[in-house]
Amino acid sequence: MEYQLTAEIAAPADTPQLDALQQHGVAALLDEHLDALAGIEGPDGVEIEPVDHQIAVQADGATITWVLDAPALAFAEDAAQHALKELLERTELLAAWNVHRCEVTASDDELAAALEPDEDDGDEEVEFELILDTVESSDEERAERREALAEAGSRLHAFGADAFGQDADSAAAQVAAGAVITAVRLLTDELFADIQTLEDTGLSADQVDALWVVDELPERHADSYDAAFAKKFLVSLTILGYRLSQPDWTPPLSTAEALALHLVKSRAENQLAAAGLAEELPVEDLFTAFAEAAFEDFDHEALYGEDAEPLPFDEWFLPYEHLTTALHPYLATD
Repeated sequence: MEYQLTAEIAAPADTPQLDALQQHGVAALLDEHLDALAGIEGPDGVEIEPVDHQIAVQADGATITWVLDAPALAFAEDAAQHALKELLERTELLAAWNVHRCEVTASDDELAAALEPDEDDGDEEVEFELILDTVESSDEERAERREALAEAGSRLHAFGADAFGQDADSAAAQVAAGAVITAVRLLTDELFADIQTLEDTGLSADQVDALWVVDELPERHADSYDAAFAKKFLVSLTILGYRLSQPDWTPPLSTAEALALHLVKSRAENQLAAAGLAEELPVEDLFTAFAEAAFEDFDHEALYGEDAEPLPFDEWFLPYEHLTTALHPYLATD
């Protein structure tokens, strides 16, 4: 019988609040590991099968809605607790996180019977064993994903391996470059979806929950992120993506381009995590070096803080004052 479980996992108390980009990365890691979980084996050969899951990440943790097929409610709840704890321990970047509330609700009228205590049950700890999807997490699967990213990396002409702090023949730099190109593709597709949503609703980002990219921009101006803004941001991302494919790199020419590159970098890191490469490659070092090579400065990061406005919103799409570059006609519209 199927049971729906709601679990809350929390970051360590001393962890800073997660921004939108970090929340996206946490969701990608959790989704990867839950997808790879084929089953949970309990005592006496009892099997608990994951059916479906949904993940919502907040600034201080995540909520997981998980549907499990189990012979009894007690097995479903205990199995979920053990599985989530072990998955967090196996995920280096989330190893310090904790499972807090974990509640299970039966999906049919047998809930009352499932809740009745079993006289034979004691306080003895029950052991569970995770059954991982060996196809999803196999060396062959990882090799295929690495090959796809490496192939995409050949399209990043603006930077060489040294931009990632690596030697010319570095495989790590090649897949990191591929992650950057893949991130541009994904963000472009997702921005088209955001534009459609904002146009259909006539609302701004602070009034819409189902957005892919726009809600990862600084929250301080969410009430100004409407369809017209999203279209301009798509143009900025497109210009940036074009320059990434050219042999000579020009750093971001405007605040909008700097924010677009910020999202590209973060999404590229998530691509390596989703491909199961986060524990095999020095991801943080790769993209720290990339940021140093790609950005002229990091003033745009202050937009995610709570201090005074560092970069005027009405100038985000205009070239920086020290530049004389021409402005795309679409970005010049009111």
